[in-house]
Amino acid sequence: MTEVTYYRWRSEYGGLKGDQVKQLKSLETENLRLRRAISDLTLEKLILKEAASGNF
Repeated sequence: MTEVTYYRWRSEYGGLKGDQVKQLKSLETENLRLRRAISDLTLEKLILKEAASGNF
């Protein structure tokens, strides 16, 4: 492991315990999944709105 990697990891996770790091990673993954779902739904809404206005 390089020094840069170590210090980056330490600055991000330094004060956390193992279970807290796992929970943080899990929450980050869930957040990413929800953001993707929101973007998909927003795109779908825009497509439907355009179709409803008659601009195919």
